[in-house]
Amino acid sequence: MNGFIVFGHGSRVESANEAVRAAAEKMARDGGHVVEPAFLELGHPDLAGAVERLAERGVQRIVVIPYFLTLGTHLRRDLPALVKEASARHENLDITITPPLDGHPALVQALLDRAKGALAGGVG
Repeated sequence: MNGFIVFGHGSRVESANEAVRAAAEKMARDGGHVVEPAFLELGHPDLAGAVERLAERGVQRIVVIPYFLTLGTHLRRDLPALVKEASARHENLDITITPPLDGHPALVQALLDRAKGALAGGVG
């Protein structure tokens, strides 16, 4: 069985963390997937906790999907190190990481939707 982790940065602003959790819940509900949220910092669970939750649910493969726009230090250095640590603790799991959201065609559509909403007098 496959599992997914929606991996966000984490924030002191709890509504930002809730947005990541809501995206993970919607992905699970709409896609029929086993999904957990996780945070680099300032949010719970962290990546190790999310991996543990998925392992307890019997997944054999985990795909970590960064809830980040671009490939910066956290995705180049921090996330791979966390995945390496989790993989060492769970040798029976295959854990991979997808690219960030940058470059995905839906991102441009989201920008266009925001622009259209702003021109119509709303916020998008």
